[in-house]
Amino acid sequence: MEKERVYVCIDLKSFYASVECRERHLDPMTANLVVADPERTEKTICLAVSPAMKALGIPGRCRVFEIPEGISYIMAPPRMQLYIDYSAEIYGIYLRYISKEDIHVYSIDEVFMDVTDYLDLYQMSAKELSVRMMQDVLESTGITATAGIGTNLYLAKVALDITAKHVEDHIGILNEESYRMTLWDHKPLTDFWKVGRGTVNRLERAGIATMREIAQADEDLLYRMFGVDAELLIDHAWGRESTTMADIKAYKPKSNSLSSGQVLPRDYHFEEARVVAKEMADSLCLELVEKGLVTDSVTLHAGYSYRLEKKSAHGSAGLDSATSSSRRIIACTEQLFDRIVDRRTPVRRISLTLNHVMDEAYRQYDLFTSPEEMEKENRLQKAVIDIKEKFGKNAVLRGMDLQEGATAMERNCQIGGHKSGNQGKDEQGDAGKAVHALRGAQRIF
Repeated sequence: MEKERVYVCIDLKSFYASVECRERHLDPMTANLVVADPERTEKTICLAVSPAMKALGIPGRCRVFEIPEGISYIMAPPRMQLYIDYSAEIYGIYLRYISKEDIHVYSIDEVFMDVTDYLDLYQMSAKELSVRMMQDVLESTGITATAGIGTNLYLAKVALDITAKHVEDHIGILNEESYRMTLWDHKPLTDFWKVGRGTVNRLERAGIATMREIAQADEDLLYRMFGVDAELLIDHAWGRESTTMADIKAYKPKSNSLSSGQVLPRDYHFEEARVVAKEMADSLCLELVEKGLVTDSVTLHAGYSYRLEKKSAHGSAGLDSATSSSRRIIACTEQLFDRIVDRRTPVRRISLTLNHVMDEAYRQYDLFTSPEEMEKENRLQKAVIDIKEKFGKNAVLRGMDLQEGATAMERNCQIGGHKSGNQGKDEQGDAGKAVHALRGAQRIF
């Protein structure tokens, strides 16, 4: 008989804020600190607040203006590269105990582990092993962690998100039986993994407010309400989850895409927003070339000003053949933007997706395209990538990057839309050396 699996989910407590406290030699449990960009407006969202701030009732993702005036705190500008470095170091600590094949990185501050086969090896319980790893993280980096332990991935996550908050050692433990005994009547439902506000609203209209009521509800009703998604909801209501770590590692998506999105710093008029969309297309094209990929279609989404209750513009356009050509993809993006976006309405959000991404072996040429010209452009793109990697992302720019409203130069100094923390170092580059390198690269064109 196959042994019962044991999973551990470890989360780094208020990660960004804890890192900033650590860098300032402060105790995050007592220091009031928020991670937010002071150069943005008071409406900007805090990326994290320290545990001390949470103890005062401040939500983890509040807006700056929502912090009560009577609370004194430090505002730390985001340093995304620093957080990535800490996360990588902590992942290395986990690898001292668990093989990478049994670890799934869920986010920058959270991992799942299948520890089933390690308990006999270390002669420890799952809780003892979790404590050992958490203590190692604390001693090595100064970051406090919390953990959830469960007999499946879902229960480990729920034990972390709900149970761990109500026990002194911050380690929650659940199996299917204890889940039903302790959490079947827990409210609100949004505390549970994968249950969003929209799902809760639909359930409430049917008179369902707890996991117990979901488990005992008529399944036909749930399938009419949620379609195939009802299966996952019902399983989770009973504390069941069939996905294993092996399933996660073996997963291969049927299709792939590359995407980029950004919220603009202000309302942009049509021409400004169009420049940003073209910049995003150019950046994604370089990513295609760097990864040896091509695409055959583009999808654009433009959200209008928050002041207006107007439906966003959304549309797709196909390319004649799969390509990574920035010339063709930027032109396609420009035409799509002109076709679907209202010229009279200010734009505030843009997202761009390159669909059906595949290996460049599938790149095709049509009767109207010169293979020589395409190869020349591909070599040019590769040269630009090499220069950017060596001298910084702003070492080589297009003319449109200098136009009114362009955001590429600023975003090249960011990670995930936030400051990397390296603006004064790596991202500045050496323009003189870059120009020299570009001239030297001309021999390949």
